[in-house]
Amino acid sequence: MDFLLSFLSNGLADASWWQIIAFTLVATHVTILAVTIYLHRSQAHRGLDLHPAVAHFFRFWLWLTTGMVTKEWVSIHRKHHARCEREGDPHSPMVFGIGKVFFQGAELYRAEASNPETLEKFGHGTPNDWVERNVYSRFTWQGAGLMMIIDVLLFGAIGLTVWAVQMIWIPFWAAGVVNGIGHYWGYRNYASPDTSRNVFPWGIVIGGEELHNNHHAYASSARFSTKWYEFDLGWWYIRLFEVLGLAKVKKVAPKVRLHHSKPAVDLETLQAVITHRYEIMARYADVLKHVCHDEIQRLKAASDSTQAAVLARVRALLHHDEVPDAHRSEVDTVLADHRSLALLVEMRRELAKIWDRSSASSEQLMRDLQDWCNRAQQSGIARLEEFSARLRSYAA
Repeated sequence: MDFLLSFLSNGLADASWWQIIAFTLVATHVTILAVTIYLHRSQAHRGLDLHPAVAHFFRFWLWLTTGMVTKEWVSIHRKHHARCEREGDPHSPMVFGIGKVFFQGAELYRAEASNPETLEKFGHGTPNDWVERNVYSRFTWQGAGLMMIIDVLLFGAIGLTVWAVQMIWIPFWAAGVVNGIGHYWGYRNYASPDTSRNVFPWGIVIGGEELHNNHHAYASSARFSTKWYEFDLGWWYIRLFEVLGLAKVKKVAPKVRLHHSKPAVDLETLQAVITHRYEIMARYADVLKHVCHDEIQRLKAASDSTQAAVLARVRALLHHDEVPDAHRSEVDTVLADHRSLALLVEMRRELAKIWDRSSASSEQLMRDLQDWCNRAQQSGIARLEEFSARLRSYAA
């Protein structure tokens, strides 16, 4: 009896409270690494190749601590990118609402994982060996059950709490925070055609997954950080694996290169502009924001507080090509009263058409880009002229 009570209190490890906490943090951290490095960057987007031993360790660890199947996770994530924020997106807060995705993200995952069409269409290239077919995919809940037994053996009754934390770690951080908040709140480096946002510039807790907007801009990049002040912990683990010969990086986001001496737009400019289109449109959004701010200040100085208030109210809507019907009349009135803003909105649409015209030849697109830059230079809007000058200097 004494042995049983001692076991329930301390387990085989007889660990102190801080050792139990340390174990829990290390275990959940390894789970995060398995998701971001193996499932996300390697399997879903092929941004890197992992040594078979590392890949299988992550596969085994995910079975043990989450019960997730590689093919299911990869299929759901690829479908998210293919149908992002449209009907068919498995976990978009724009489709289901932020509350449902944040609190019921795991349920949305399980519902999509049971869709054989999703697995067939988006699950290509994932492991299909004997272990996958006969253990990991066949006995999904038994892995988590084995983890519970291990936790209880190590730590006694408190091991159930350790196990519970392990089980909710990925549903909370990945399904709730990344899939929910990552499309709802944060900052944007790139004007990607979705609402993806960087939740935090230092990707430590979720291994770099905090940099969600960067990922949507360059989905196949093995590195999620792109600005000097951003930190992607998952990337540093990948670099360590590279040094040890355990990983090979295949793709990273391209860096912007500028040749300020270029006299005119050429095919290299066109290629670079298309490659960096999301970064370019984010810069254009800054131009529009600053011109709006300058116009509001001018109206206030002229004691026209009514128009200033109207412009301040709708300026966020000027960044959207599709303005809600409830605000369309007000936006149209503002654009009719402010020539510079109307020109900026129109030229933004024209700039986006350059990389949307897939049927046009490179030479035609190059001429279109040159014409756009010429008109921007003659617009009389100083910030647009500066933007155009920088656009001409983009190099592949």
